[in-house]
Amino acid sequence: MKERISDLSDRTLKTWQVQCTPFLSPPELAEAIADLGRLTDVQFVAWGGYAQAERQKLAIAPSELALTSDCIPLSALRIRGNFLFDPASHRDFLGAILSTGIERDEVGDVIVLGETGAQAIASPHIAEYLELQLTQVRTVPVKTQIIPISELKIRPPQKQEIITTEASLRLDAVASAGFAMSRSKMVGLIKNEELRVNWQYVSSPSHQLRSGDLVTLRGRGRLEIGEIAITKKHRYRIQMWRIS
Repeated sequence: MKERISDLSDRTLKTWQVQCTPFLSPPELAEAIADLGRLTDVQFVAWGGYAQAERQKLAIAPSELALTSDCIPLSALRIRGNFLFDPASHRDFLGAILSTGIERDEVGDVIVLGETGAQAIASPHIAEYLELQLTQVRTVPVKTQIIPISELKIRPPQKQEIITTEASLRLDAVASAGFAMSRSKMVGLIKNEELRVNWQYVSSPSHQLRSGDLVTLRGRGRLEIGEIAITKKHRYRIQMWRIS
């Protein structure tokens, strides 16, 4: 990532034109922003099509140029089909998209809409390709069509404060309270590397959480770990917010 960001930064200073990365995963985005933050002669903006997009592109430009999210070219797609009798998951839609032969970093978020299909965000030239090539997801025939970004069906995130008292700051204990599921089930999810802490997969249930950590579980949302205090009985009172 450092080499890619360095190359794009050099290119934008030489050409005086905005340079864009492919879609970056959250860990890649965090690393890229950290690298760019050390540079004084360039500026950047991140955008993935909507405010809470997980996968985003970065636009990089000289500090003197005007730079907004509009400088990042994105297209939205509607993938329409009847999934009433053969429901498709996020993984199914993404798998069908990638099976057309495109690279993962050309596709942003995929938004599953239930029995009617899904929407996806992609680079414009890839969107045009998918309109022709994406015709089936699982056993369901689909029609893929480019739509305005404004037609994305984004549900505003719901944020709920949770206060819990635990004997430790172990990931399995805190996450089971935050996601409202049994600790044994949470242990299984962690060992299968289905949870991420600060966007990094963690496979140890005993991983110790800290204030400011972000815990994510696909399909269940995110936990923001807030203030942690020690009670008189030497237990941990943990404030967190569940975002779903």
